[in-house]
Amino acid sequence: MPEEREPIADPADRILRIAENIVYSFAGVLLAGGAVVVLGAVAWHLVSDVTKGVEKSVVSALDGLLLVFILLELLAGVRATMKEKKLIAEPFLIVGIIASIKEIVLLSLESKEILDTDNTAFDNAMTEIGVLAGVILLLSVASYLVRRKEREPEEEESGAE
Repeated sequence: MPEEREPIADPADRILRIAENIVYSFAGVLLAGGAVVVLGAVAWHLVSDVTKGVEKSVVSALDGLLLVFILLELLAGVRATMKEKKLIAEPFLIVGIIASIKEIVLLSLESKEILDTDNTAFDNAMTEIGVLAGVILLLSVASYLVRRKEREPEEEESGAE
């Protein structure tokens, strides 16, 4: 039996799909623009702040570059969502991994400074690093499972209708 066309639902669906793509496109442009701006700021500060100390300058640059990677992975998630017409989880899992790594790097550098002065703050920083390591492990397992699921052939429906 041929499928009946809805006189209002079909045009409304087309309009909403176009609006959705416009919003995704705008979000993508903002993410790409933000990544370029952050990358430029990182380069500028790396060169101009090197006289204040190479280590602090490089740490600041690393923090900014990890933010650029997060923005680019979010952009990849937006692109995949637009292309596949469904939410793709893997880029967002990678964003979580990168963000956790970023925090571990920053906490490690901060904890070096507080090691001799505040034992409680140091213990808290080590606990937070451990929790973040667990988060990275869980997100990695989730990413692996998502990839494995995507590689499996579609399950064919048996005659259980």
